[in-house]
Amino acid sequence: MKLNLAISLLALLVGNASSFSPASKPSLATKVFQSTEVFEREASVAKNGEAEPKETAATVPSTVPSMASPKREKVVQEPDLWEYNFGLQEPKLTLPHGIVGGVTAPEKYAITEEQIRVLEEDGVVHIKGVFDEEWVDYLRKATAYQVDNPHFWAFAGTASKLYDYIQRNVWQTNGAFADFYYHSAMGHVLAQCGRTDEIRVSTDLLMVNPNKGFKWHQDNQNGPIKWEDGIRFWITMDETPADYGAPVYLKGSHFNDAVDEQAVFVDIEQSGLDEYRDKVAEFRTMPGDMLIWHPRTIHKVDGPSDGIWTTYRRVLGGTVAKGGTLYQDKRGSGGVLSDLGKHGMEQDDKLDSPFFPIVYPQFKESEAQARRNGDVGRSFQDIVSKIGGLATKASGERFGSFFKVLGSR
Repeated sequence: MKLNLAISLLALLVGNASSFSPASKPSLATKVFQSTEVFEREASVAKNGEAEPKETAATVPSTVPSMASPKREKVVQEPDLWEYNFGLQEPKLTLPHGIVGGVTAPEKYAITEEQIRVLEEDGVVHIKGVFDEEWVDYLRKATAYQVDNPHFWAFAGTASKLYDYIQRNVWQTNGAFADFYYHSAMGHVLAQCGRTDEIRVSTDLLMVNPNKGFKWHQDNQNGPIKWEDGIRFWITMDETPADYGAPVYLKGSHFNDAVDEQAVFVDIEQSGLDEYRDKVAEFRTMPGDMLIWHPRTIHKVDGPSDGIWTTYRRVLGGTVAKGGTLYQDKRGSGGVLSDLGKHGMEQDDKLDSPFFPIVYPQFKESEAQARRNGDVGRSFQDIVSKIGGLATKASGERFGSFFKVLGSR
């Protein structure tokens, strides 16, 4: 009973795709070409201040006249069972700016005191253009590789149908994302935001197209850390569609004391949220932007009404830990689902482990080597032992909050 429930909970939280015929799947080369073409069009728009006419399903000429509306089809299809991969994956992409993997120091990107103040007061800040065209192209290629070569750790998510593709702790298995963390300016930006001298990756997610969207919620899948030790981030690879997909936040809501810490779903009409309810901030992120927020800031994302993304919305996101963070054992709560590694850490140990790699001020070669050796990973036995505690009634009630957050509107 407990084992079955544990497996079901894992499957429902990780998230994945919708089903289509494998015969219609575009190749990796096609995806990369389309990504580059889109980025060039976006760059042209930004430079000239006017948009190119966009070809849509409604404007593509047809050789067969028809009065019926064109069928909307997903840009990403669910993998077949035999397509999943195990172990480490190395796309072997060339890093931008002449960076030598495992050698070159991380890049830096200075932000302003005003941006830090906005994050501290509003609980969210949008920092535009952190990553240039080369970095965006690199992340898109890494994502295309991952979607074309899906990993087993994304398989469980097919039950939830939340995203076209979603994989937690993708850096552990895909070397391209690990190298991004080691060498990009991400760590420097987040260190400034947190006013800290050290940044470690607590947990991350590669997310491609949220089919159903998410109602108002707070984030509790932050890894084994306390709220105050974490910083949430998004790194966007695509332009947000005009009609949906833009994250919406309630400014200042990270200060609320009305929402239970274990809750995911948030009823913004509940008592205690009156002062935040009308302080709405919506962000239409562009390629290379970062969206950074406090884990308790209440927010939502609306997906397309029919759940079909005909374009890409690719995001690399997650939670980082500030310097001095202590490990929090979250067994018995929903938060354990973002800490399923076999690291052996105990309550209040210093968060200093290859499972939570340092990325600022400098990656640690020994931690990077541990990942390359396959020493950083998960096992079925560890997963079952950690999530078995969710079988209790109290944990079940808390976990039930997750299901209320599903849906677009």
